[in-house]
Amino acid sequence: MLASDLQRYKEALQEKKAEILRQETPPLGSGHFSAGDFGDQSNENHDSYIGLRLRQTDGKLLRAIDDAILRIERHTYGICEMCGEEIPEARLRAVPWTRLCVACKEAKDAKQD
Repeated sequence: MLASDLQRYKEALQEKKAEILRQETPPLGSGHFSAGDFGDQSNENHDSYIGLRLRQTDGKLLRAIDDAILRIERHTYGICEMCGEEIPEARLRAVPWTRLCVACKEAKDAKQD
């Protein structure tokens, strides 16, 4: 892969990371029950759960982005970690933090089902 391509992917990854870090996620609940009825309390609990799940998802994505940037720096970016083949550029454009080509990702997902 050309150095200019690697730089372009690195910039895209850094931009995505900055975008995630700028996002405001819903605040977690206060840890105590509100004065509302059971419906209000249920809604508050649900909102807290959604906020927590969003933070977990963002955390996983941030780790994947950091790993991809590290692979760029180590000159292993764009190589499938399962089969060792180059990951097609279309896949990298769609999911620049990917570690796997489409075939290996599908095979991995099929094993998990």
